[in-house]
Amino acid sequence: MIRRIIPVTLLGVTLAFMSACNSGSGFKTTKDGLEYRIVKDSAGSQHPAVGDLVEMHIVPRVGDSVLFDSRKLNNDQPVQFPLNPPAFKGDMSEGFALLTPGDSAVFRISLDSIRKTGAQLLPWMKPTDKLQYEVVLLSVKSQQEVQQEREQQAAAQKETDDQLLQEYFAQQNLKPAKTESGLYYLIEKEGKGATAQPGQQVTVNYTGRTLKGVVFDSNVDPQFNHVEPFRFPLGQGAVIPGWDEGISLLKKGSKARLFIPSPLAYGPQSPSPDIPENSILIFDVEVTEIQ
Repeated sequence: MIRRIIPVTLLGVTLAFMSACNSGSGFKTTKDGLEYRIVKDSAGSQHPAVGDLVEMHIVPRVGDSVLFDSRKLNNDQPVQFPLNPPAFKGDMSEGFALLTPGDSAVFRISLDSIRKTGAQLLPWMKPTDKLQYEVVLLSVKSQQEVQQEREQQAAAQKETDDQLLQEYFAQQNLKPAKTESGLYYLIEKEGKGATAQPGQQVTVNYTGRTLKGVVFDSNVDPQFNHVEPFRFPLGQGAVIPGWDEGISLLKKGSKARLFIPSPLAYGPQSPSPDIPENSILIFDVEVTEIQ
């Protein structure tokens, strides 16, 4: 049996939290009514601002009842979320602005304040009770830093996907065309007329599958329960980027196969169990109408 070792630093934070929670003194109050106590002050300088991505451990409780523990819910990993503006006076998000990475704190909020926002309290909760959050702030990333990180990850993934696609094409003896974005396509039947323009309604029949051949959706296969024309406005972000670009290359009546690298599909987000994160997607498409 492998025992999980609790880091000394985390154990110290836990003991400090217990001391803070068991003591009625030591709490300060912001001008908008949030009660807070800084358990550990790392003396940093990067305070979170609205829109920043924060990473933390968090445990909310009412009295002795723990509502959840982010460590247990997230396999001992921190949770990440963008910092939103306070929803009401005394909201916990106001307290985050007091912290820097490495800090830990306890915030207390009146349940009556939360109830006044329209939120429903659990039956056993009393308006006079206080919701207490124990938090450990681990990191803060600005919107610009998050965007740069995503772009770097997408660029690296694009190279990986292109290598996988080249291997796939060699195995299947395919020679598709490639766009500047990294999208590959094969036109199997050339249509007539002009290609669709941004804003036009396009009607498409399609079947989508992963690079491993797993079919995850289709509007021509009855097993997916939506055998009907699929219409969308081209170039408006109503579909994944690979579709907006790929369909724009086709005329009415065209049949084609699109090979979409993951940054032009769903990237690290998985929309269904059949589509793992960073999946390359292949679509057989037919443009039946352009309006």
